[in-house]
Amino acid sequence: MRTARPNRTAADEQVAELLRVAKRALGLSLTFLSRLDGSTQHLEVVESAIPLFRDGQTQPQQTSFCQAILDGKLPPVIPNVGKLPEAKRLPAARFPRIRSFVSVPVRLSDGELYGTFCAAGFAADRDLCARDQALMEVLASAAATVIEPGVRDRRRSNEICSRLTPVVDAGGPTVLLQPIVSLADGRRVGAEALSRFPTDWGKGPDTVFDEAASVGLGIDLELKAVERALSHVDAISGYVAVNFSPSTLLDPRSHTLLHHAPADRVVIELSEHDPVEDYEVLTAALAPHRARGMRLAIDDVGAGFSSLRHIVVTAPDIIKLDRSIVAGVSTDAVLKTLTHSLVDFARGLGAKVVAEGIETLDDAITLRAAGVHLGQGWLFARPCAPPDLANTYEVAGLHDSPTSDRTTAGRADRSGPLVSR
Repeated sequence: MRTARPNRTAADEQVAELLRVAKRALGLSLTFLSRLDGSTQHLEVVESAIPLFRDGQTQPQQTSFCQAILDGKLPPVIPNVGKLPEAKRLPAARFPRIRSFVSVPVRLSDGELYGTFCAAGFAADRDLCARDQALMEVLASAAATVIEPGVRDRRRSNEICSRLTPVVDAGGPTVLLQPIVSLADGRRVGAEALSRFPTDWGKGPDTVFDEAASVGLGIDLELKAVERALSHVDAISGYVAVNFSPSTLLDPRSHTLLHHAPADRVVIELSEHDPVEDYEVLTAALAPHRARGMRLAIDDVGAGFSSLRHIVVTAPDIIKLDRSIVAGVSTDAVLKTLTHSLVDFARGLGAKVVAEGIETLDDAITLRAAGVHLGQGWLFARPCAPPDLANTYEVAGLHDSPTSDRTTAGRADRSGPLVSR
């Protein structure tokens, strides 16, 4: 039974088995899968009983047998290197004295050249022929199928990192504020800090944060967003709600940032974007901040099980109804009943209720009648810079007071997805 090498992935081991098949079938001493990057040939998986050859070795691509074969200077099957002057001039013909060689290209499903699937011997082998090339081509195709998912994943990760690392290094995303308004009188009581990324990315904030998490940049990116959000606290009246995923909240750097923030002006808004593995650890992380008077909000309530679990365990000060409940509540009896139930639930906890994503007057009136205290959404204003926030946001037909210093904002432009982070 063959033991897997410690640094090989499962895909590497599958490729190694294909190389072993080639090695046995051709009777040669060395087989390998290489990756070509334009300047260097990387021997990614190597099967050889000779310690001289191992995974991870590199050599100049332009002076390799493989490149000469790809360029048409040498045939794919070389029974005797000594009979081909072009082959004899290459470094591998002198050391380690390759004397027989077979190489076929490895191409991905879109036709892109990845590298080569090769076999080499240290003695001439006159039996090597086109049939051996055909076998190697079949095995190379199988190897391509094995490695392609990993290749695509690495390229995706590299693209995400190249896009996000400069954002993190520059201090994080742009952070705007969306007002949180009393449905009773239009008074702004606070604002939610929302991250924004370059529009040419064509990606909403949730997608970007998910991508960041997938490449190990999630917490760093969130912390930069938190830092920028907290920098807005002194610029406005009322509180600033700052989004945290559970994993970021558990990072010691979050504790430091929150410790230096004014407790009565900051609301920790806990999302359900990743699962909580240990609620005792989470409540312990929240405890010192809540002891200072910092309030806790649970986001996306009604959108999934996690938010309800967060409520049961953490007993928050604020419950935020997800827009999937809010949108159309005025005409949907089920949504209306669910809203009443969640308001009653919050009342039992002594928590305030905020409705997110309010876009229509009818929905706002229905939510107010159901006992929802606060609202945010395009009916009042789109996210904006701190200087553009108003103190009141009256909506005709919703509030009794006849005037305010700013009337319904953001109602004219309804294009694009609603996003929150």
